[in-house]
Amino acid sequence: MPHYIVRFFKNVIGDQGLARELCQGTFELDASSETEADASAKRKFCGARSTLDWSLHADRVETTPADFPS
Repeated sequence: MPHYIVRFFKNVIGDQGLARELCQGTFELDASSETEADASAKRKFCGARSTLDWSLHADRVETTPADFPS
């Protein structure tokens, strides 16, 4: 089964007034597709943050395959 890394990012304004993007959480998981990995990570992120809507704590989600070629 393919392995994926899913990261949640939030846009924030730093002390100097500059926009930055911060990682709010990372999940590594096995899933049959990128879509399934994305959905599973969103459920885990919501559980970890005790919320029903992941977008309250992150602005975007990045899902990348983590399989190593043989």
